[in-house]
Amino acid sequence: MNAKVVICACLIFEIMKWPVQPMAQAQICDDSSVKLTIDGSAQTGRYEKIEFQIQLDRDYMNPYDPDEVDLTLELTTPSGDTIILPAFYYQPYEWRRIRREGRETDWFYPDGSPQWRARFAPGELGEYSAVAVLQNRYEKHISSPAVFQTIESGDHGFIRVCEKNPRYFSFSDGTPFFAIGQNLAFIAPGQYLNLQKTGEVFRRMAGNGANFARIWTCSEDWAMAIETRKSAWGRSWDWNPPFAADPGRDGYHRGGLAIRIEAGKTISPSPTYPLALRPSTNYILKGEFMTSENSRLAVLDQTFEWNSKRDWQAFSVPFTTNSDQYWLGRLIMEAQGSDPVLIRSLSLREADGGPELFYEADVNRPPRGVYNPVDCFMLDRVVEMAEQQGVYLQLTLLTRDHYRSDLRDPGDGAYQRAVHDAQNLLRYAVARWGYSTHTAVWEYFNEQDPNLPNESFYRELGRCLEHIDPYHHLRTTSAWGPCPQDWNHDQLDAANEHHYMRPALGAIWRDEVESVWRRAEEIRRHASSKPALLAEFGLADDRWGLSPYMKQDRRGVHFRRCLWASALSGVSGTAMFWWWETIDQLDLYKHYKPVSDFMKNIPFHRLDLQPFFVTGENSGIRLVGLRDSRHAYLWISDPAACWHAQVVQAEAPALLSGKRLSLSGFQPGRYRIQWRDAQQGGVIREESIECKESSINLSITDFTGDIACQITPMP
Repeated sequence: MNAKVVICACLIFEIMKWPVQPMAQAQICDDSSVKLTIDGSAQTGRYEKIEFQIQLDRDYMNPYDPDEVDLTLELTTPSGDTIILPAFYYQPYEWRRIRREGRETDWFYPDGSPQWRARFAPGELGEYSAVAVLQNRYEKHISSPAVFQTIESGDHGFIRVCEKNPRYFSFSDGTPFFAIGQNLAFIAPGQYLNLQKTGEVFRRMAGNGANFARIWTCSEDWAMAIETRKSAWGRSWDWNPPFAADPGRDGYHRGGLAIRIEAGKTISPSPTYPLALRPSTNYILKGEFMTSENSRLAVLDQTFEWNSKRDWQAFSVPFTTNSDQYWLGRLIMEAQGSDPVLIRSLSLREADGGPELFYEADVNRPPRGVYNPVDCFMLDRVVEMAEQQGVYLQLTLLTRDHYRSDLRDPGDGAYQRAVHDAQNLLRYAVARWGYSTHTAVWEYFNEQDPNLPNESFYRELGRCLEHIDPYHHLRTTSAWGPCPQDWNHDQLDAANEHHYMRPALGAIWRDEVESVWRRAEEIRRHASSKPALLAEFGLADDRWGLSPYMKQDRRGVHFRRCLWASALSGVSGTAMFWWWETIDQLDLYKHYKPVSDFMKNIPFHRLDLQPFFVTGENSGIRLVGLRDSRHAYLWISDPAACWHAQVVQAEAPALLSGKRLSLSGFQPGRYRIQWRDAQQGGVIREESIECKESSINLSITDFTGDIACQITPMP
């Protein structure tokens, strides 16, 4: 027999002996593979968090992939319904503020080993029962049940589209919600907004009536990003890492990468966040290297020689931190000799074991499908701080540039993989942060390309959330230009628009009121029956950077006037300013208070208020407002007091007196007129007026710059 035939026959015989795994429905195993315990009290308030720890008897290669490990919490409600909630893989951290290089820095260090957890916010009163369900390809494991009680709380519930007026928001209990707030996008050590600063900003916002913040969890490697390539070997804006193909058999089979150190050169990894260590602790730095007889690897104070018997050789460097050492210093690796050195599988752990500390050193870590544990922990804290201050969050989840190139053709396999990966991330977000009523909106992308065929992508994600999100959070996205197809998408609950006032737009950039009104009118025209937000707004130069005039506007004239103009323009919240650092440094939070006090009196949930805009060409005043036949909420301004006139031309607004206003279309009856200070807040004057036919004629209280007015029927 031919030798090749013998080899093939032997291989076939061996393959026939391999066990064939069944593809039938998974068998339910009655064992202790899954243990469920309640973390803390077995009693919680309605819409408040109850947390579970889940213990499994095995580890998984990628615990973030539900195709590998599908772990859920199955709850039976007091009314007998069943809720299926995804669980999540969780690495706890200790967070402290410790000095590094002369300034306080966020220090994140693993607090024990990774765990499995589930978080739930009950919506019914009474007794719930829960079991953890572990499903893999072949079997199903179910834990013993855990029972807990839900009692009444003061929480209004989750933010919804208002049933009676779908152009606005309300809570689960029907209480209206009007979004007043700003962007707080980049949160990370080294950014203006670290965790501690974010909590301070929430407190200052809430103290002035602001209740909404748009948070990026997709900042790539410069700030918080749940799913993105965070690498110690390069940065997204200058991506040229020292990677080389793995030349060994693993490289052939896995297409793996390694780090290449050129002969006579050194490299030093640079993690995106300072890598935290504990003082007086033993560590081991491990890895594998490949070289030749002409070179050797030097790591810290040790060198490792070539061994001709193996392609890849292990190296290990133990070290002990000093009594005051909280950070990993510069780690230098050198290729000594005339040939390069390759490194892979770099790892840093405590000598006694424990979690991986240097996950950013993994050159084969994919940009999608694995979630950054420190960033996930930071978002835990952000959500908790928002809860404490009464601030509701729009979380921007997906890193656009890790998906955009795969979304060109809905029929392509890359498109379907992008859908799959995004659905997995949404599953994780629901599991970890979906419990919170202050997680208000899932935003898929920041400024996705509006020319891509995104409709199918958003539809698949929306259907996924309908299935896995028991809280039914609102869904939205944003594009880098006007995008009516997104605003009208049936699987997107709210419309988002971004707009910056720039000189390139012509004369309108000098007039913040008309600029806001036109944008609001545009998005309202295309999204007439759903909530809409100007989710980014600001004063910019023609390169989309911070306008040089911003430094001149120390009083925040444009910021304050845009808040008023947007609040009464028919959208569902104030314009969300992008320049959070400027707002904070100039302490412009005080401008939220008069708007907040005014807007909280408007019953959006039961009135069909229509926006209207009067330019003031003849009267010398300009009017932005909401009204029906029995109510009117007005912001009256001097057109000559726009931000450009006050800031650039340094023209102080004049006192306007003797102005009158006539509004038609009112039902006969007696009305209360309340005049409010739009700049400092508070009621200036109240009066009543009789409407005998259909018009209300008002004598406007003298004002400088602007004034606000509420017209409501008297009992």
